[in-house]
Amino acid sequence: MEGRVYVSPTKLRKRTETSAVQHQKYYEPNVDATGVELHKDSKFYQSWQNFKDNNPYVHKVMDWKLKFDESENPIIRASRALTDKVTDIVGGLFQKTELSETLTEICKIDNSFDTKRFLKQCETDIIPNILEAMTRGDLDILKDWCHEGPHNLFAIPIKEAYKKGYKIESKILDIDNVDLVMGKVMDQGPVLIISFTSQQVMSVKDPSGNVVEGDPNKIMRVNYVWVLCRDPSEPDPRAAWRLLDLSASSNEQFV
Repeated sequence: MEGRVYVSPTKLRKRTETSAVQHQKYYEPNVDATGVELHKDSKFYQSWQNFKDNNPYVHKVMDWKLKFDESENPIIRASRALTDKVTDIVGGLFQKTELSETLTEICKIDNSFDTKRFLKQCETDIIPNILEAMTRGDLDILKDWCHEGPHNLFAIPIKEAYKKGYKIESKILDIDNVDLVMGKVMDQGPVLIISFTSQQVMSVKDPSGNVVEGDPNKIMRVNYVWVLCRDPSEPDPRAAWRLLDLSASSNEQFV
């Protein structure tokens, strides 16, 4: 439609692969300027959880798991429609000044940072690697890109499906409307929250080929809100961002 067609990556990329091989110069994090003390991943994730649980607006947006319809398979449960539209709630979460402060902190870590380039990186690299890993059941890729919370959200139902001998036959058809919604400077580093939509086909089949969840002939339009955290100790921007939390809602796509 706009000269852009989504192409599924042939091979998914790990962040650590990029971090290990640096072919160009990156700026070292300016810890003195940011005042950011480096912590382990678990502490970063727990810090975000504490902040989210104590903020009623963030909690309302991100705690989408309570709104699931009943289903035996959480993979498909996660794609079902929510009663609240994410985009209607997100607007009043943070003031614009907080986003500006967050972008300033990121520039102190990486002075080559550019918002448009970051959103393009999300659209063409970060989002496809994580979503495709989810639909392909690639646990190694998910572990590399995700913090504990989203990793478990994806990995547990995938492992359960494998135990039952089920086959996940899902496909990402398109990713669009990637937008920067808000930002927050956490004690362990800056956090950016993005929203985007994707078109997906989601289904799970048993060993006999019968569909046990989803519909291989139905296209779902999924609205996502992702919380991405920036590792201040990683100089390579292609390896620095990880998924810290997420929210999703979906509806059937009618052509």
